[in-house]
Amino acid sequence: MKRLWIGILVATSAMMSLIDLANAQGSEIGKNEYMRSCASCHGTTGKGDGYVVKALIKRPADLTKLSEANKGVLPFSRIYDAIDGRIAVIAHGSREMPVWGDFYSREWNTGLPPALASKELAESMVRVRVLALIEYISTLQGK
Repeated sequence: MKRLWIGILVATSAMMSLIDLANAQGSEIGKNEYMRSCASCHGTTGKGDGYVVKALIKRPADLTKLSEANKGVLPFSRIYDAIDGRIAVIAHGSREMPVWGDFYSREWNTGLPPALASKELAESMVRVRVLALIEYISTLQGK
């Protein structure tokens, strides 16, 4: 039981450090995440012209026009759901975009001791990454 509490304290400390780092560096974390996870399809500028676009059946969205297409408001929930991808909307058909929520969760849990590999902590880390990514995407609007 003592080991579990130590694990929880270490995990909480690590998460708080990541949140502090995210606040300190602003959109830099989101930009790095974007370049790592999204730019190959959506392009470095977000216009849907990444280097793998020719191999895709459907052209990726132009992320610079999300607000424009939504009456000047960034469609936060829709973007969050699209990135996370774990809640499928059957009426929208199949998706080519990776399910980043699953990927981020697996990536977080890989190699962690069982006390740190909790579902709750993994979900928190997924949220941090998706929110940082959305914050960066918001900076691409109108470019």
